[in-house]
Amino acid sequence: MKILGNKKAALPIAVAATLALGQQSASAQGLFDMLFGGGIRHSPQGEFPPPPKPRKMRPAGEDGGGVRISSPTYNTYRADKLVRVDFKSLLPAPQAATPQDAAFVPSVTSNSFRDAVAGLSDYELFAEPNIAKALIAYYSANPDFIWVSDNTPNSRAQDAVRVLGEAASYGLTPADYSVDVPAAANSAATPEERTKELVRFEMALSARVLRYAHDAQSGRVDPNRMTGYYDFPAKPLDLEGVLKTLAHTQEVRTYLESRHPQNAEYQALRVELEALEASEENEIVVDPKLLLKPGESSPELPKLLALISRNLDDEMGGSYGEVLARLGKSELYDPELVPVIKAVQQRAGMKGDGVIGPRTVASLAGASKADKVEKVKVALEELRWMPSDLGSPRVFINQPAFTASYIDNGEEKLKTRAVIGRVTNQTAFFYNQIKQVDFHPYWGVPQSIIVNEMLPRLRGDPGYLDRAGYEVTDSRGKRIPSAAVDWGAYGANIPFSVRQQPSEANALGELKILFPNKHAIYMHDTPQKSFFERDMRALSHGCVRLQDPRGMAAAVLGTTVDDIAEKLKHGHSTENVTRVIPVYVAYFTAWPDMSGKVEYFDDVYGRDSKLMQALDATEAVRTPSS
Repeated sequence: MKILGNKKAALPIAVAATLALGQQSASAQGLFDMLFGGGIRHSPQGEFPPPPKPRKMRPAGEDGGGVRISSPTYNTYRADKLVRVDFKSLLPAPQAATPQDAAFVPSVTSNSFRDAVAGLSDYELFAEPNIAKALIAYYSANPDFIWVSDNTPNSRAQDAVRVLGEAASYGLTPADYSVDVPAAANSAATPEERTKELVRFEMALSARVLRYAHDAQSGRVDPNRMTGYYDFPAKPLDLEGVLKTLAHTQEVRTYLESRHPQNAEYQALRVELEALEASEENEIVVDPKLLLKPGESSPELPKLLALISRNLDDEMGGSYGEVLARLGKSELYDPELVPVIKAVQQRAGMKGDGVIGPRTVASLAGASKADKVEKVKVALEELRWMPSDLGSPRVFINQPAFTASYIDNGEEKLKTRAVIGRVTNQTAFFYNQIKQVDFHPYWGVPQSIIVNEMLPRLRGDPGYLDRAGYEVTDSRGKRIPSAAVDWGAYGANIPFSVRQQPSEANALGELKILFPNKHAIYMHDTPQKSFFERDMRALSHGCVRLQDPRGMAAAVLGTTVDDIAEKLKHGHSTENVTRVIPVYVAYFTAWPDMSGKVEYFDDVYGRDSKLMQALDATEAVRTPSS
């Protein structure tokens, strides 16, 4: 659910319920009645007649009749092209030759960096534009080697090359950072060739170290270029400062590794990636489309039971070990096995109905090794878009898991089910800071709903909002009757605000938790409690509905649920959140729980594949052949 002023498409709760249940409306007006006609009173079916013929008809296009406000789209990702580093400004000015100069060959051991750079005159090194600029700026101000000492790559260089070579352990591509290391000093190269080789190595290693530092800190792709659903602030990196630091430290590994996110979740994903790479493919493969009810039979059942038995902990083993030992090879879904399946489902966050379906199979058999590896690599990349320190306390919403958590001091104090936006009205991926809690809130109707859903009805029935309990105000905030507006005069730009008064049927329920953002997304209560019983909960129009809104409000306000209940007795009010509490409206199909165990979720919006396409586009630019 989104508040007034949002330009993204939006619909209130009723449309999500209508679409999810497969109901169909006969007309735009009928849909409008379902959306907005029941907010004030309960009426017998058919109370709202079709709207009268508009008082004044306008040709299509004159009144914006076909205009709609659209949701963000996904873009074909275009990575920045590499540029050839221009070393001209580093080259020494030409001087007239003298006889004694003819025998002189610059050497690294003479610390003649300015002479050595002559070997860059015809060197083709390609790098990202900002890195190319930083290279020239740094070496112009600091004309000396970082990676070369005594005519050979030094210990700094050796450490840097090792770190770059281990990039795969972070889900990065080692080839992006590879550098040809010069052979030992006693090779057959002439002094002149040796000097040229070393100065080129110096520049190449600096360029790839800067790429690595950038990728580790900010990721390989710019998420905001991918889609308007992504909204991340830039993470500036002083590239010249990176080289200055590396030139004055022997702790190269420590420094480069510190560029990566320094949170437990990132480390858990790295551990998972290492374990996956070392593991065999799933040896027990279960039909992912299996549908099995109690009393039915399937040869796939013993496979599922074997997976359950293999992963029994003390609690599950104590409760169901005997049943699994006795019926573990049964193809008949015996009633005695139903409690086992229900327990497994509930542990996986499902409602536990005892019916074995694709989601149950996926939670037990999991995805293939390749799919899991891809999800973990995607998660590592996405974590690089976020702050290194996620903060404590914090609220973490993971959209594919349909959950929202309040985490403090490394402990998950609250975890509640959540409803997120439908595929057609996706919840954005961003982070912000919680600011306030509204009790018995007004619902500011998003501009997109006014244009897309209300306007067709209002052109023929301008007084509808007055009767349905909505308030209309003009640009100065003055309240005016809906019937007094010539709604047919407007298209996509409507200079009026519409809001729903607090009530039991208010689309936001009894409270909302705000963290102001341009997407107009927030957490809130909902009258549609039944949605929380579903496993797939992408059912809203963008905002995040909470199964336990009182618990979340108490957590962020640092109070008790009883105190929240007392505040709700006193009508509409607002309370500011005085602590710094970041909130992450995140999207991870692989994410570790508080114990570090990585869980996998469906890619409900198909975003993983779009990120992989963006990464492929980046790799295509970086490959030498390009």
